[in-house]
Amino acid sequence: MAEANALALDRAVVVIGAGTMGAGIAEVAAVAGHRVYLCDTSEAALDRGRAQIRASLDRRVAKGKASAEDAASAFARVIAAGPSAPLQGVGLVIEAIVENLDVKVAALTEMARRVDDDAILSTNTSSLSVTALAARLPAPERVAGLHFFNPATILPLVEVVRGHATDPAVVETLVATARAWKKTPVVCQSTPGFIVNRVARPFYGEALRLLLEQQATPETVDAVMRECGGFRMGPCELMDLIGHDVNFAVTRSVWQAFFHDPRYQPSLVQQQLVDAGWLGRKSGRGFYDYRDDAPRPDVRDLQGPAPARVRVEGGLGPAQSLVALLEQAGLHVEKTEGAGLLRVDGVALALTDGRSAGARSQALGEPVVLFDLALDYAASKRIALSAAAGTPADVIAQAAGLFTALGKQVSLLGDAAGLAVSRTVAMLVNEAADAVQQGIASEADIDAAMTGGVNYPIGPLAWGRRVGLDYIAAVLAHLSQGYGEDRYRVSPWLQARARAREVSHG
Repeated sequence: MAEANALALDRAVVVIGAGTMGAGIAEVAAVAGHRVYLCDTSEAALDRGRAQIRASLDRRVAKGKASAEDAASAFARVIAAGPSAPLQGVGLVIEAIVENLDVKVAALTEMARRVDDDAILSTNTSSLSVTALAARLPAPERVAGLHFFNPATILPLVEVVRGHATDPAVVETLVATARAWKKTPVVCQSTPGFIVNRVARPFYGEALRLLLEQQATPETVDAVMRECGGFRMGPCELMDLIGHDVNFAVTRSVWQAFFHDPRYQPSLVQQQLVDAGWLGRKSGRGFYDYRDDAPRPDVRDLQGPAPARVRVEGGLGPAQSLVALLEQAGLHVEKTEGAGLLRVDGVALALTDGRSAGARSQALGEPVVLFDLALDYAASKRIALSAAAGTPADVIAQAAGLFTALGKQVSLLGDAAGLAVSRTVAMLVNEAADAVQQGIASEADIDAAMTGGVNYPIGPLAWGRRVGLDYIAAVLAHLSQGYGEDRYRVSPWLQARARAREVSHG
């Protein structure tokens, strides 16, 4: 089957809304070679939008990413257009205004009267139903979502969203056009949150759960997720950057759209921040204090004596690479059969499997200190530990000493089932698995969306396969059993593949 053609360069692009996002999208289209009508009802907004585009193009020239001539040509292709300006040869409309369905319907309905009959009508919405929007427009088959990420000139991802009535040819044209604009398109159905804002919810939700349960501080959660999980930013600092009002509203919107599914339940912790006006960086306070001269809280690290010898009892599953690291560190390593434990001077350590340290100790019949999953045990700078209430300090210190001997910093959490990285990754994989099961998007597009849209170190489904889908399913099953909540139910897609893996390895 021949690949669809991108929008021809002799067809103009209309961008409705001259705000930050609209101006960014207009610049992308103009740099690609299209004539762009930047439309807004406010002349002042149009002036600000064009000024933003000029400044951005000047930065491209200064950085050597564009010649002065090319930048000038691109800027000349951006035409400020008020409500009565003539629009000629338009092949694509991109709406980028306030997240209000009625306002978007009105703007696109009016624009449909002003442009060519074959023009594609698209919306940059991040949260509204493309299907519901299209149903209220004159030609729903020509309507789709075209969701850019901010800043549109820099971030490569574009979600191409198919409404219930969208013509497949429209989707194909938008995909080809996004590629021609040097973007990375992913295709999904119109569903709450599309790909990124749906699949990313556990990244925030599990951190907020740990805070609600007093199992960790924000600075500890962030340090563990960055330095053990490999994420560019921790969830608390990222929520502070996004703004708690925005992040909380998106979570609540997705939760309501999924009929109050507990997977997406908003957090009282975040609601308190919103109610207090502690919205993050933009208000000066959030999880952290951004006011002048406010100290940033330090992450408390554990210390412990380096062990003389380590016994490895059985396989360690996703943590098996630790064995080679221990040997490379010059420790004497003894390998025996067993239940998947590390033993240091009689202290048992195990990779979390979604049970609390208390429950795991009861099952083993001896105290056990749990350690967290890591993206890469060799590269990680930090590891998180947990122990049951009442565990002697010297036992925890012995466990910490094992990892400090490997050059890691060590954080102690409360007895949190699944610790931080493991429970978060398991929930991300689970959400992605459900999206595949429900036909929302392909595995490849989901992983591309999460790495390209929110800078995850690896796509969730690729991550799940890397550590083992059976491990992920076991973590979720134990979380579900421990909490007694439907929030942690295992995706049928994930269950089936975990069982297949068990059979193939049986």
